[in-house]
Amino acid sequence: MELILIGKEKYSLGIKELDDAIGGIKKGSNIILMGHPMSGKEVILNHAMHASLTRNENAAIIVSTREPAMNIVERFRRNKSFSLSRIGLVDCVSKTLEDEAFENGNIKKVISPADLTSIGVKISQFFEDFFGKNINNIQLHINSLSIILMYSNIQTVFRFLHILTGRIKVMGALGIYVVDSGVHDLQTIATLKQLCDGIIEVKSENDRNLLRIVGLSTLPTSWYEYEIEEEKLKIIGKI
Repeated sequence: MELILIGKEKYSLGIKELDDAIGGIKKGSNIILMGHPMSGKEVILNHAMHASLTRNENAAIIVSTREPAMNIVERFRRNKSFSLSRIGLVDCVSKTLEDEAFENGNIKKVISPADLTSIGVKISQFFEDFFGKNINNIQLHINSLSIILMYSNIQTVFRFLHILTGRIKVMGALGIYVVDSGVHDLQTIATLKQLCDGIIEVKSENDRNLLRIVGLSTLPTSWYEYEIEEEKLKIIGKI
């Protein structure tokens, strides 16, 4: 998978079948990546992020509510194809776990996923850092909104996201927000969808993993079956 710019106006997810179907993703887009906890959506997110960072003009900001930032840094260090200087991690886990891991240029820590004000400040700091380095193609990943919603009510999260998604649009960045399906009520999902331009839907059905994109083109794309082998995504075909 590869997340790159198509010309000057659009991003690509690097999944040829989906990219061809929607014609690329406009700069300034916000997307929900939604699927059941074991559906492999984090692999899709990570692949997009890794592939993007192989290009010097791209950077990534990652808000982690699932695992300590140092775990993510260690995975990045095993990938020699990009520089850690273009990665920013907002760690919402380590202080909760009383982890003594230090902050550095790549990592900014907040007390917990409930501290949305601090999360927003840290994201802004990374954006400023990257713009200062003349890196303008920036993607923001929040993994996950579902955990944030465990700590805050939907009204508070909506206000936080309203500001954040607005900044993504203005700056021509790309925001991808992970949501666990089957966890939230329909009203919560509808509220989150108001702030986003489209959804990458991921599901498991009859022992098959499927994904499609809704909302970034006139009609939803077809469902595509995929496999995950050694943390890599492989598209098998259209359903």
